[in-house]
Amino acid sequence: MILPDGLRLRRAHPQDLDDVMWLEHTSFPTDAWSASQMSGELYSPHGYYVVVETTEGGAPTIVGYAGLSSLAGNPVADVQTIAVAAEQRGKGIGRVLFTELLAEARRRGVHEVFLEVRADNPVAQAMYTAFGFERIAVRPRYYQPDGVDAWVMRAALEPAAPSPTSTVGPIGQEALDDRS
Repeated sequence: MILPDGLRLRRAHPQDLDDVMWLEHTSFPTDAWSASQMSGELYSPHGYYVVVETTEGGAPTIVGYAGLSSLAGNPVADVQTIAVAAEQRGKGIGRVLFTELLAEARRRGVHEVFLEVRADNPVAQAMYTAFGFERIAVRPRYYQPDGVDAWVMRAALEPAAPSPTSTVGPIGQEALDDRS
C-alpha cells in the first residue's frame, strides 16, 4: 500500500502526544482516550504506534495514527486504536496504517490479532473484513457514554518470512525509518 504524495508513515514518538490527542478528540468526541492513557501507550515497551504526517507546506501535521499492543513472546496482539483525520479519509491512509500494524504483528511472531470496532461503523468493519478479520463476539454498550456495542474481531496471521538482508530490529524501527 502506498500513501498519496505529500504524506509519510513513521514510528510515533512520545513527543507526538499533543498532535495525536488533537486527532483523538476530533475523531472520537464522546469516547476519546485521556492524554495519560495515550501517553502510556506511546511509552509502553509492548506498544507499536505509527503516524502518517504531511511532508509539504511547512511543519508536518499528523493526519492519522494507529497502535498495536503485544507482549514480548506472546502469539496474540491487539489493535488498540486507529484514526484518520476527516479531510484525509478515503485516500487509503487507514489501510496503510492497518497494513503496518499487521506487518509489525508478523515481525513479532504474532499468530492472532484482535480488535474492537463500533457496531455503528460499517466503513471500519468493511476494512477489517477485507483484511481477513471475522466478528467473533459483541460487547454490549462497550463504547461509553454513547452505549454503542463493540464488535470483537479476530484474524489469524501467517508468520513473516525471515529475510537474510532485513534491517528490522526487535520491533521493526529500522525498517520503518528507512522508508522516509
